[in-house]
Amino acid sequence: MKKIFFLLSLLFIFACKEQKTKESNLSSFQGKEIEVSNANGFSITNYDDYKIVTVNNPWPKAEKKFIYVLSRKGTQLPTDLEYDQKVTIPLKKIVVTSTTHIPSLESLEVENTLVGFPNTKYVSSKKTRALIDAGQVKELGKNESINTEVLLDIQPDVVIGFAVESGTKTFETIKKSGIPVIYNGDWTEADPLGKAEWIKFFGAFYDKEDLATTIFNQIKTEYNKAKKLASKSDHQPNVLCGAMYKDVWYLPYGDSWQAKFIDDANANYLYTNTSGNGSISLAFESVLEKSHKADYWIAPGAFTSYDAMMNASEHYNKFEAFQQKKIYSFAGVTGETGGALYYELAPNRPDLVLKDLIKIFHPEVLPNYETTFFKPLE
Repeated sequence: MKKIFFLLSLLFIFACKEQKTKESNLSSFQGKEIEVSNANGFSITNYDDYKIVTVNNPWPKAEKKFIYVLSRKGTQLPTDLEYDQKVTIPLKKIVVTSTTHIPSLESLEVENTLVGFPNTKYVSSKKTRALIDAGQVKELGKNESINTEVLLDIQPDVVIGFAVESGTKTFETIKKSGIPVIYNGDWTEADPLGKAEWIKFFGAFYDKEDLATTIFNQIKTEYNKAKKLASKSDHQPNVLCGAMYKDVWYLPYGDSWQAKFIDDANANYLYTNTSGNGSISLAFESVLEKSHKADYWIAPGAFTSYDAMMNASEHYNKFEAFQQKKIYSFAGVTGETGGALYYELAPNRPDLVLKDLIKIFHPEVLPNYETTFFKPLE
């Protein structure tokens, strides 16, 4: 009887140990998802020895998600794990292909890992320009046709790319060489804070998710504080955007990133009821009829002065915002080689963009604020 009891006790102990082991493995397999509150285009799940970054919307109407595995050197991945590319982290050398990626690297204090960039003349940041001037960041030619010879010579750990419709031949060539290509879809986000949250995407590649989250939360707090301040104003001015190019007026849709800023700045974008991808294309007469009495006109293409606008078309003078000198542009704020700071930094710092517009539309709300991007036309 004692032997039977002893054997039953052993079986019970082994069964408990086996159950704990299974529960431990299950817990490890489930992973921990990083909170992504405003962006729709990506997710990050951390496991014990690796991470999975999923890019949901690499470009509009993409037919598939891209799954990327980030792991340390020597990590054994599950044999049944399916993914598109694998990257060894933390990164030592990176190539990015959009100026919007650079502020994230600088905020995470890893800009020294940048070793290549296409069209370096468009980079505005003084910090990264210093690296370019020192020869630490190689010129890679055009985005559509990256100089693969130079790229193979510098051997980055990864290339962070973007595509408008689908993967390019250049990216396919790079992948065949053994260098991982990761698609970044920050530009597809319509929510200003959604674009900014992609700093967490970069944080995953450097084991800096906590820092990325802290930075994003600070931006989000400042954005929401500014939005709340603007909402206290009783006045809601009418706003026009865009300009003509070859007799066609291009302006953002009402559900776009740009329009969201105007709405959050407590102003009325005159095309707020439109929706779509890209830009609205309209005849001049249509815009004049709807918008000639607009209180403000922002982002008039590449124009930085009223004389330049008049030289392009005398018809601009028919708008009250032109007559009353209430046009504001970001085109005049550039880096030392001519790159527009707005295109580089604005997606990463929506709080600064919003404050700029609030200063323009409701100057009494931010009396001591100096705009970062938008300046009055000369």
